[in-house]
Amino acid sequence: MSSIVLVGMPGCGKSTVGVILAKTLGMKFVDTDLLICEKEENTLQNIIESKGLKYFEQTECSIGANLSAKNTVIATGGSMIMYEKAMAHLKEIATVIYIDVSLEELKRRLVNIKTRGITFSKGETLDDIFDLRTPLYRHHAHITVNADEFTIEETVTKLTELLRK
Repeated sequence: MSSIVLVGMPGCGKSTVGVILAKTLGMKFVDTDLLICEKEENTLQNIIESKGLKYFEQTECSIGANLSAKNTVIATGGSMIMYEKAMAHLKEIATVIYIDVSLEELKRRLVNIKTRGITFSKGETLDDIFDLRTPLYRHHAHITVNADEFTIEETVTKLTELLRK
């Protein structure tokens, strides 16, 4: 099996699902948010606050556009979908899976929204980001799974079934 890229809104479960999916399928796991933190030796929130949103976006795009991974589950940052260059590359090297979660469920899950390193422009809300990104997630995904009603384990089981078809 080639690599798998997980996309979706912050809080949809990309990282958690990714780790378990990788173990289930006998694959490696990479989280692009952690690659950014490692490269910058800082947290996402501190990078955004100290170097600015534009710098963070350029770094995230560069990591996505240059990622080289075989037999790997890749959890992307929620905003990776905004970079056409990165998504074109990721679609070439992997099967892109959109973990679809409703806005209501995201609001329930994201109790720590201010400290998660979510890329908000000034005055932007979670509703705005959801409305902007959802069509892009759907456009780029090879597979979509709705995870509103599923536990993490159920989501992994569903994805495993879809990938083995």
